[in-house]
Amino acid sequence: MATEEESIKVDQLKEALEEIFSEFGNVLEIVAKANLKAKGQAFIVYDSVEAATRAIDEANGFDLFEKPMVLDYAKTRSDATVMREGGSDELEAHKRKRLAEKERRQAHDALEAQKKHKRPAAAVPDNVRPAKTVKGAGLKPTSGATAAVVPDEYLPPNKILFLRDLPDDASQEGLSAVFGRFEGFQEVRLVPGRKGIAFVEYDAEAGAISAKEATANVPMGEQGKPIRVTYQRQ
Repeated sequence: MATEEESIKVDQLKEALEEIFSEFGNVLEIVAKANLKAKGQAFIVYDSVEAATRAIDEANGFDLFEKPMVLDYAKTRSDATVMREGGSDELEAHKRKRLAEKERRQAHDALEAQKKHKRPAAAVPDNVRPAKTVKGAGLKPTSGATAAVVPDEYLPPNKILFLRDLPDDASQEGLSAVFGRFEGFQEVRLVPGRKGIAFVEYDAEAGAISAKEATANVPMGEQGKPIRVTYQRQ
């Protein structure tokens, strides 16, 4: 919505918005954040569409901190609206969906940034022989090109989690006790002959998202070493 100056604090902005928009109806919530991507945006949550429509019709272009506000309907429902209409269960599902969409965007942005900064290999003159490489030092090229790899932390959500840095004595029963607390848990799969890694599968992304957020970097074992929890690569 309105663009704000850097010197305007969030609390000051919310107070001004409350004073302006309470004239058009009952304001349930005002969401304004200080992070860079959200700077200049705020969300006003009313208890009815009619109140939001009045605010858009009458306050659009109104100057706030010497800048005209641009008003429009939000693309998604607010947490306050979801809670009021569907209760706590629907609110949790709404938050999980929003988190999944955020992680997908982050994965897409990371991949695009990697592609953007990837430079093509320089051409090698015909009279120059390529240097020898150590056998097994690199990966075999695919179709003459190397595919960009998304960092683990930006992998898009899916229903299977990949666990790493597990203690050597980690068992299927112990991991099931930890990850079985989340919705849709199906199984823990250890890798025969490999210590420190495992896979956890859920029946849907929602359960995997909740489990990942709650267990990433949780200390395990006698030494209390944090485990790594990411989504399985597709």
